[in-house]
Amino acid sequence: MAARPVNLATRPALLILTAAVLWGLLGILGKQAQAAGVSPLEVAFWRAALAGGLYALHAAVIRAPLPRGRDLWITAAFGIAGVSVFYGTYQLAVRAGGASLASVLLYTAPAFVALMGWAFLRERLGLRELAAVGGTLAGIALISFGGGQGVTVGPAALGFGLAAGFTYSLYYVYGKAFFHRYAPPALLAVALPVGALGLLPLVEFAPKTAPAWGSLLALSFFSTYLAYLAYSAGLRHLNATRASVIASLEPVVAAALAALLYAERLSAVALLGAALVIGAALLLSVEKKETHPPVE
Repeated sequence: MAARPVNLATRPALLILTAAVLWGLLGILGKQAQAAGVSPLEVAFWRAALAGGLYALHAAVIRAPLPRGRDLWITAAFGIAGVSVFYGTYQLAVRAGGASLASVLLYTAPAFVALMGWAFLRERLGLRELAAVGGTLAGIALISFGGGQGVTVGPAALGFGLAAGFTYSLYYVYGKAFFHRYAPPALLAVALPVGALGLLPLVEFAPKTAPAWGSLLALSFFSTYLAYLAYSAGLRHLNATRASVIASLEPVVAAALAALLYAERLSAVALLGAALVIGAALLLSVEKKETHPPVE
């Protein structure tokens, strides 16, 4: 019997799911590269440099104009904060606490967005936003006390993880201002190479084995470049709230793979905390109709 073709209505959801799975591999592939002798900051450097080259090629193929003037300088500044710092702290969080913990802490980003909107843009914090921020804080507290097997919940893991969540939140702010004015590949063709240059002075390059290069290439192509393409393609035909719900499977994928490959298992208390963090992110996305940043 011939296989049924995928229903057109389900294809966008499958694309978002694909992006979530690919993003869920970020910590796993980073941990593999680190286990092969590549430092966290070198992992971040190669991710930015290789994916930046792919975005530059993409922008050239579609003939997308690059940002100029003031927009170029803002994009370059975003490259330092949203790529150098974000990519670096995320890999440092993976090393300090584990892939599953780093992925969960990344989902504090929407709470940071709500707080920045209140502090700098005079946006109102309603009951929904306050509940989400409170849920995020409670979730972090439970994760801190809960710990788990193969998971190190210490100051370094929490500090780097929350720094990654904060800098990840800048994608919402930057994307809201620029992603409707320029093709995203054109912006990322600038931001990622600038981010790689920002990391370069901090990197000590090590000799790399074939498995190390394999992890770095997979991290750059599948979990950065291809994940964005799948997410943006699915988002064109799917409402933002549904996309957010599907994309929230990312830390679930990361936790499942970390448990399978590295015996990382959050305790029951920490799992409850993780559920609160992810639930708070979903609560904010339903309210604001803005979900995942356009790329991780």
